[in-house]
Amino acid sequence: MQILHHGAVNGVTGSCHELVINSQTSILIDCGLFQGEDEKDDLSIEFDVAHITALIVTHCHIDHVGRIPYLLAAGFKGPIFTTLASASLLPLVIEDALKVGVTRNTKIINACLSLLNKRIVAVSFNTWFTLPCDNEQVAKARFQRAGHILGSAYVEIDISKNKATHRVVFSGDLGAPYTPLLPAPKPPYKADTLVIESTYGNKNHQGRKERTQTLKTVIERAVADNGVVLVPAFSIGRTQELLYELEQLIHQSAKGSPWRHIHVILDSPMAANFTEQYIKFKHLWDAEAKRKVAKGRHPLDFDNLTTVDTHSEHMAIINYLASRQTPAIILAASGMCSGGRIVNYLERFLGDKTTDVLFVGYQGVGTLGRDIQKYGPRNGYVFINDTRITINAQVHTISGYSAHADQNGLVKFVTGMRKKPSHIKIVHGDEDAKRALANKYKAILGGGIKIEIGT
Repeated sequence: MQILHHGAVNGVTGSCHELVINSQTSILIDCGLFQGEDEKDDLSIEFDVAHITALIVTHCHIDHVGRIPYLLAAGFKGPIFTTLASASLLPLVIEDALKVGVTRNTKIINACLSLLNKRIVAVSFNTWFTLPCDNEQVAKARFQRAGHILGSAYVEIDISKNKATHRVVFSGDLGAPYTPLLPAPKPPYKADTLVIESTYGNKNHQGRKERTQTLKTVIERAVADNGVVLVPAFSIGRTQELLYELEQLIHQSAKGSPWRHIHVILDSPMAANFTEQYIKFKHLWDAEAKRKVAKGRHPLDFDNLTTVDTHSEHMAIINYLASRQTPAIILAASGMCSGGRIVNYLERFLGDKTTDVLFVGYQGVGTLGRDIQKYGPRNGYVFINDTRITINAQVHTISGYSAHADQNGLVKFVTGMRKKPSHIKIVHGDEDAKRALANKYKAILGGGIKIEIGT
């Protein structure tokens, strides 16, 4: 058995890991797009797919699934295993990725989606399924809740030969505890080999009460001057969590409070589609969210919320906000400001002193979001659409809203196992984060475990 990495090993994008079971059989775990400084002009699959018998998708973020069309084009003919919710989301994500980054040709898009839908095999959580495996080994897998976004999973894979079984666990992206909507991940019973992400391997997040209070304080200060609050947010996960928190802040505010009249604008057709999917799969929500629904509240669809659909509506909203100086909170993708409608808002409002930009998630190196985060506090500048824009807006970061587990969460995922792994491979993180997590594991677990930083 061998594990090869075709992405998300020297950074946090392009997740793609190959579990080599034998010379005739490999299983691919995720096949994602490179972003930021990892971005590539040539997205064709550079590794041999002839012996890859199946693809396992842990969740539907673009950096985990964006290269699937290229995998299909390279000749991959195996099943694509994923959870029920992810199976519903995946065609939406791939369709959008094709339209934005590949082609607007409807025939090509429909042909790719038709092929994709034929390959998808939806599997319930905690249900073993057989992986296609040649030669003497037998392989099976199951999904467990990862708490990262709707449908997200970590995957346990058992490889058996002559009554001996080796369990490999791929973490995918693990969610943070106490985030809105989804329950936190529970560690597996055991792992022999663990491949684990390390996005925040060197940091710990704010607690939920603290980050909610920070969100409230930042927004109240931001709208006091009738400016706009721009929140770059990923269409799946972060957007729904923020809507949930904003509905709670509005609900608990006193009558006559400015919160009762604040405009919340969701300017992303994709995010709106994914929000519908969150509502459709609300049986996957955590107990707190289910209690709110039982009381007749609508955490993802409330009175103050306006959803913007068409491009003409999008431009009209920008012009309206620029001319009226009306306080508003705008949630728009992409989460790292690497494209999407948020870029138009930033181009128009980043130079305005009454604007606030609120980052609630990781900003990859080389992205516009990282540049704004870095240069904004020193009144620097960025280039948007070849135009130099001085950052007069206030720039804030609330790390507690990350959908990724922090260092404590990544440690508990391992220490919570009844049978600890003998081998841990650390991937999906910047170098500092990977090294810090490796050192933490060594300090806590001792020298009996092989801890390897993936390369």
